[in-house]
Amino acid sequence: MIIVMHKQASAEAVERVVAFIRSRGLQEHVSKGEERTIIGAVGDERVFHPNELERLPFVERAIRVLNEWRIISRETQPENSIITVRGVAFGGEKMLDITADGSRAGTADAVFADPFYLPSRPYADTDRSSEKEQIRTMQAEVQRHHAAGKPVIVRVRDVRQIAPALDAEADILYLGGELMSNRALQDEVGRLNTPVVLCKDKHHRADEWLVAAEHIALRGNHHIILGEAGTLSFEPEHPYRLDVDAVVRVRKVSHLPVVANITRLWHSDMPQEILYKLAAAAGVNGVINSLQQD
Repeated sequence: MIIVMHKQASAEAVERVVAFIRSRGLQEHVSKGEERTIIGAVGDERVFHPNELERLPFVERAIRVLNEWRIISRETQPENSIITVRGVAFGGEKMLDITADGSRAGTADAVFADPFYLPSRPYADTDRSSEKEQIRTMQAEVQRHHAAGKPVIVRVRDVRQIAPALDAEADILYLGGELMSNRALQDEVGRLNTPVVLCKDKHHRADEWLVAAEHIALRGNHHIILGEAGTLSFEPEHPYRLDVDAVVRVRKVSHLPVVANITRLWHSDMPQEILYKLAAAAGVNGVINSLQQD
């Protein structure tokens, strides 16, 4: 980390910063110029936040050099992580075909289920079955796909739905982008030994996505798959698009597998077939789709 002191910073102010750096187990490198004093914090700077230094007297700004994630970074593990579920390798050489249409599970590598889905509009035409009925349906669906040897990814939308999904023997828990800032839920899945897909929210950047994944890893669960399900678009008719840049970014700096969920991104100008190829070109390890396979 680089700490820039104010012009008026006294020797005592510099010593105060140096003492803080040493208290966290790092070493200092002080460079005194004509205009500014620059202090380098040498070591793993992730033990503190830049704000802690910026609150000290006469500190102008603190600039982080290292990323805020370590466990999931390629600095820690250069090779790709592979998470194997029922014989299917997430993160291996093969790009997985993950179907969101249960009737087409026979030709897919894995199945995606969203048993707790509710429309955002209160008067939308939908099946208003109870949550108990949703759980029973999910259990039957998971058992059917397991009998065919297919791993099942189950989307949970609330912390209360984790236990029913695990009781139904869901192989992987899927957290949508709306849960990316839900630290309580991330704490909960972080204590499990069950693989989890963590999706990036449409409003967040790739770095924030990785910080959320690190939060889960810090709790002990390293079976993490990153999920990309769309980011904001500049096209008014098509508000969401596949965030190719984010996929490329996280594949470069993290060893975690990445899947793309394109089930709600396709439209007349961007059919699923093109999105599928685009996701593959970006380097994802699997695509959740509803395509009819040949």
